[in-house]
Amino acid sequence: MSSTFLYRLPVEETQWKIDGQTTTSFTWEYEDGSADLLRLYAKGKKQQWDAAERIDWSLDTDPDNPMGLDDRTIAIYGTDTWNRLTDKERAHVRRNLQAHTLSQFMHGEQGALIATSKIVQTVPGIEAKFYAATQVMDEARHVEAYARLLHEKVKLAYPITRTLALLLESTITDRRWDMTYLGMQVLIEGLALAAFQRIRDT
Repeated sequence: MSSTFLYRLPVEETQWKIDGQTTTSFTWEYEDGSADLLRLYAKGKKQQWDAAERIDWSLDTDPDNPMGLDDRTIAIYGTDTWNRLTDKERAHVRRNLQAHTLSQFMHGEQGALIATSKIVQTVPGIEAKFYAATQVMDEARHVEAYARLLHEKVKLAYPITRTLALLLESTITDRRWDMTYLGMQVLIEGLALAAFQRIRDT
């Protein structure tokens, strides 16, 4: 099924294009490079994984609680509003909140995919291009895994939030490769790691 039919908004509200100018950097030096980056590149090649094989997609999830979270993680839990909801309405709230969270992870991973591909294009050294290329593949797998989770298990998706879109746009449109790298590695990935930690803790 097309993603279009999973979104809670019309498709014309879910498309997004941004203009950006970059300078593509070619290099003809293929030997002299950073040994540290080349070691990371070699490590990245060895540790590739396949989302279709590594994850057991045959496992069932609870359609009303796909992430298996306690209701206490819901902001309105215990309030008069929550207490008035029927079991069916609580399941609806739970499923939609989790679909929204997973959708933002998926969109953020696509942003990281685009940012890393831009870094391959713009970074000057060949060793940095090699390493960034391994990150491109890794981000592609993340997008693949989240998309499959939302399509096959949750069967519901949300468009990108405005705040995440603004963060991605600032990161991707900056002409300087190091600012794109910094925005991706520190801001975008940092937010994702903090969100993962919060989910793990709850």
